[in-house]
Amino acid sequence: MATLIRVTGDFDLAEEVVQEAFVVALERWPHEGVPDNPGAWITQVARNRAIDRIRRDGVLRDKVAALERLEALHAEPEAAPGERLGEIEDDRLRLIFTCCHPALAIEARVALTLRSLGGLSTGEIARAFLSSESAMAQRIVRAKRKIAANNIPYEVPVVEQMPERLPAVLATLYLVFNEGYLAASGEELVRTELSGEAIRLARILVAMLPREPEARGLLALMLLTDARRPARLDERGEIVLLEEQDRSLWDAERIAEGLELSRQAAVGGPGPYTVQARIAAAHAEATSAGDTDWDRIVRLYEWHATIAPSPIVELNLAVAIAMRDGPEAGLAKIAAIEGLNDYHPLHAARADLLRRLSRDAEAAEAYERALSLDPNPVERRFLERRLTELA
Repeated sequence: MATLIRVTGDFDLAEEVVQEAFVVALERWPHEGVPDNPGAWITQVARNRAIDRIRRDGVLRDKVAALERLEALHAEPEAAPGERLGEIEDDRLRLIFTCCHPALAIEARVALTLRSLGGLSTGEIARAFLSSESAMAQRIVRAKRKIAANNIPYEVPVVEQMPERLPAVLATLYLVFNEGYLAASGEELVRTELSGEAIRLARILVAMLPREPEARGLLALMLLTDARRPARLDERGEIVLLEEQDRSLWDAERIAEGLELSRQAAVGGPGPYTVQARIAAAHAEATSAGDTDWDRIVRLYEWHATIAPSPIVELNLAVAIAMRDGPEAGLAKIAAIEGLNDYHPLHAARADLLRRLSRDAEAAEAYERALSLDPNPVERRFLERRLTELA
């Protein structure tokens, strides 16, 4: 779809013809067999559908450039990302930077990229923003219209434009990774294709911007977090909390790479992704849950709350304080947080701290509140199990 957006300049047309190409594949492949290069096959069929659509528009003189690009697409070779910005040929990366143009509001940039590149539903994006689905749908539509009306170019910006474009790109990649690592909906907790794509694109960014510490910090954060994935679920597919995970299952290679990247990023300054990477490094360096340096983690979260304040950062800080100073201290911190009443992890965290204090009635009420906020089915089973244990 990113390729079709590049050659047509039309988000909606690209999405429609790619969907049509998948329908054709579903009809033909069971009988004709899967082609050697399924992605190229899909792109080619979508290209032909786009040509048909544009020719039927009746305004051919206004579509000559798009038709020429589509006609040339079948001969276009697949090129690896180059070392210089002008040589980057990765259409998905171009799509991110197009969606993250400064002419768009920051939330519109991230939402449009998650919809176009990550394939997330409008509902999933709305959850990531703690917004309503209808409001998010309107935001995405307005962003598409603004790109078309302003003739925003489909390209990776030059180095001088990077400072104003990079924050939204980093935020986009992190949200794509998070949706892959902890899916907002569906029957699975993990969507590895999304987290893997976010890591792949983050590697390209680091190659493009070797002196940008936050790009390196984000990649480190992703790797250190993803390294724990093999231990997050038990053999029945149920959640295993961090403190209970078998750390021998963690990916040692990813941890080693993430630790080195986090150290390199920290030299460049205390950006929010770099600080989060150092927090993940503190967990990765602990040989057991009991060896975790919670004092260091609390200090890092306090630093994070200073440079990038948000209610979610405050919640993470509250949990860290609870692990260092006890559940009562954590509960007091959670009680002071505003703006997360409809965020189920807050109520789940509060329920766990109340459970540790044997305040079972209050804990049950908090678990029920978390369940009422429609968590992922895997998380739901975990919360229901905790609630049953209390009973």
